[in-house]
Amino acid sequence: MAGLRLAAAVAAVHLCLLLSPSSALRWLADPAPETAASATGQGHDSFRTAYHFQPAENWQNGMESKLPYSLRPTMYCSFGWLTWIFSSVCIRRSRLDSWRPPLDAACGSDPNGPMYYKGVYHFFYQHNPYRATWGNGNLSWGHSVSVDLINWSALENAMDPDSSFDINGCWSGSATFLADGTPAFLYTGIDANNNQVQNVAFPKNASDPLLREWVKPSYNPVIALPDDVVHDNFRDPSTAWIGRDGLWRVAVSAGLKDGTGSTLVYRSKDFRQWERNAEPLYSSGVTGMVECPDLFPVAGPGDQNGLDYTPSNSAAVRHVLKQSVMVTLSDYYVLGRYDDAADTFSPVEADNDCRTWQRFDYGHVYASKSFYDAGKNRRVLWSWANESDPEADYIARGWAGVQTVPRRIWLSNDGKQLLQWPIEEIETLRKTRVGFLGAEMNAGGMNEIIGVAGMQADVEVVFEVPSLEGAENLDPNQLLDPQRLCGEKGASVLGGVGPFGLIVLASGDLQEHTSVFFRVFRHDGKYKVLMCTDLRRSTTRADVYKPPYGGFVDIDIEKERSISLRTLVDHSVVESYGGGGRTVITARAYPEHVATANSRLFMFNNGTGAIKVSKLDAWELAPAKVNLPGDGLITAASSMHLREAY
Repeated sequence: MAGLRLAAAVAAVHLCLLLSPSSALRWLADPAPETAASATGQGHDSFRTAYHFQPAENWQNGMESKLPYSLRPTMYCSFGWLTWIFSSVCIRRSRLDSWRPPLDAACGSDPNGPMYYKGVYHFFYQHNPYRATWGNGNLSWGHSVSVDLINWSALENAMDPDSSFDINGCWSGSATFLADGTPAFLYTGIDANNNQVQNVAFPKNASDPLLREWVKPSYNPVIALPDDVVHDNFRDPSTAWIGRDGLWRVAVSAGLKDGTGSTLVYRSKDFRQWERNAEPLYSSGVTGMVECPDLFPVAGPGDQNGLDYTPSNSAAVRHVLKQSVMVTLSDYYVLGRYDDAADTFSPVEADNDCRTWQRFDYGHVYASKSFYDAGKNRRVLWSWANESDPEADYIARGWAGVQTVPRRIWLSNDGKQLLQWPIEEIETLRKTRVGFLGAEMNAGGMNEIIGVAGMQADVEVVFEVPSLEGAENLDPNQLLDPQRLCGEKGASVLGGVGPFGLIVLASGDLQEHTSVFFRVFRHDGKYKVLMCTDLRRSTTRADVYKPPYGGFVDIDIEKERSISLRTLVDHSVVESYGGGGRTVITARAYPEHVATANSRLFMFNNGTGAIKVSKLDAWELAPAKVNLPGDGLITAASSMHLREAY
């Protein structure tokens, strides 16, 4: 984001800094009795988001889930149709005593078929149109349209389970543009025998920019259940792509009968008859079922332009393979080389256990899906953040599940990882602003950010670290488990360099608050930066899952001596981007005070050394227009876009 000019900032500053004693942050996390709140007490809609996408009512995005997306040694994942108990395949994790996850859960599915077509953005999502739970899994594809990825009009469902090949549910899938520019769906149907099969669908009228109606050919399924695949572990076809030989390819997740988790590749010349490739795109005997695959190219290091699936001879082009792992309920990705002759993928500097790969988000999201935005030449990532309060609460509210703010993704300058950043359109919602340059927070300092509403905020801050001398030593084993480390070294635990960061969704008495912070450690003669989002004091309710989340930030803090943090707060969602989008953590929070009082924002430093705030900008965000009926939003806002599309 562009920096402030000093002269203008001096005239505009209206941030009030309220310094608290050094004991303030330690007091914040002192244990307090937790009181369970009844579902009826949470029947208000204080947790409904203002600018994150969610349908007007009922369930969105996949199978019901109340477990957090964190690694742990035992996970109970109840799908309604199948119960898995994973206790031996998770790696490098243990549960903190203070964590109390619900024991009943079911897993989620991905955003479906996002695309840009004739000047209009389309978003499809798994939807139960009748209730706020996953129900029996007979899901439809909900459909909304937008001209800016922020404001949305709701249309009728694109697909409902009404045919023999999907009568038990239209599950996840993707959109592909055919050679003539017509969009097509590949999606998983649950057939009359409860087998998972792959189907196609096409727009009834491709000249309609809103793509209101879709047709499912009678020749479905186009990919039947293979003999060596478990009947309910064959799903989530990716966006298809064309190789140099002119054949279409698509990746499909499969759980083989021998226990292997695999991503199969199928080829076709007509998008109707598909043949399985001899070699899988990915295969592992230790990860369990992997799902929601995504394979896409990225331009050279530092190039923020997106790429479609056109084959390229450029040596700078890399491919990204992403997997959603059921056993950990997390998304992992790796950079590598895709061979479109053999249809194989070779990771760069990574092993075949995808749980050791990098993560898009170290918090509460799953089943991400990217698409190429031809309108702005960028690759955009969607992700689903489910609820983590009791089912009775979201039944009372009448809705469940939100999408993260769409994120632009590109390859970092050093070529080691993907960077993520909220799409620029979110800035159109900014209204009230406060800003500051050059504040210093001493040990134990807490500075309140006054002037913006704490429930709908966008906060960008740059922290300078004058000295690293006090950095704590890091045990090598702690490198393996940043989430546990965040639990052990929380915001209230006095450190050397940090913890420092933001406190959001804070009640007036500070008994409820969510902390987002950094902490610097020394390891092997170098420094490691830990980023955490701690939910353990986010609510006084005892029936909400509220763990700490954490990941390391790949930044040379010794060289840079500063690190940035951007946090988007939207009622029950907290999205944080550390180090310019190197590490991202999304969390769901359900503070009780929001029913009767406004939330507050703070900066803090609970380290022994001073931290300088070289820049802070905080905006209150206006609500987006989401779920406008019919095509009113498109008719009013997109006439110019639609004319340009023809």
